[in-house]
Amino acid sequence: MHFSNNLKAIETCKDCEMQSEGFFCQLSEEALQSLESIKLTNIYPKGAVLFLEGQSPRGVYMLCRGRVKLSICSADGKMLILRISEPGEMLGLSAVVSDRLYKATAETLETCQVNFIRKDDFLNFLQKHGEVCFRVAQHLSQNYHTAYVQIRSLGLSHSALEKLARLLIDWCEGSGTRTEQGIRLKLGLTHEEIAKMIGTSRETVSRLFSELKGKETIHLKGSTLLVRNMAALQAMTN
Repeated sequence: MHFSNNLKAIETCKDCEMQSEGFFCQLSEEALQSLESIKLTNIYPKGAVLFLEGQSPRGVYMLCRGRVKLSICSADGKMLILRISEPGEMLGLSAVVSDRLYKATAETLETCQVNFIRKDDFLNFLQKHGEVCFRVAQHLSQNYHTAYVQIRSLGLSHSALEKLARLLIDWCEGSGTRTEQGIRLKLGLTHEEIAKMIGTSRETVSRLFSELKGKETIHLKGSTLLVRNMAALQAMTN
């Protein structure tokens, strides 16, 4: 029986392609067993909406595989993409903990595996397991830091080129793979979506990519982006 419980705890973590050690992977066996009893695992196709901006929180979503786009929309329909969530992130956490409306819309960018925990079940889970509260505080703090970096980038950048350079640098640091030729990224967003992340137009993003390719700062083939000259990108942000 003890061996079986350990297997469940391990599977809870290995089931997700999480960054670092994952949100729940270092919890006690008791907490992991409790989590197993309340989480619901679902597979969502590309373009599925997990929750909508302004919607009452149903629960939290633990992203295990795939990527999710978080966006906000103005009254006149203008969209701003806040960020792209990677495996290991908890979505809707702030809304559930604060009992406020979801502040953004979450939409899958590709086929995703997601663990869903209902609001009441999650809040009871927090009350019973104090160790989880510390993880929640860490996660919310990281979200705050991410928002701070984004606001700084959008608010203090002097040009669209600087905003794009900052975005590419952030992606390189977060999910880039170092090779002999440079840092390789999988670019899963269209030029239109990138434009919505940095507050400019699709035409401007296309022109900037062409300029960076012409200077051999980057190489773009299909959805694969190779940053050949990181120093040049960094110089654009100074």
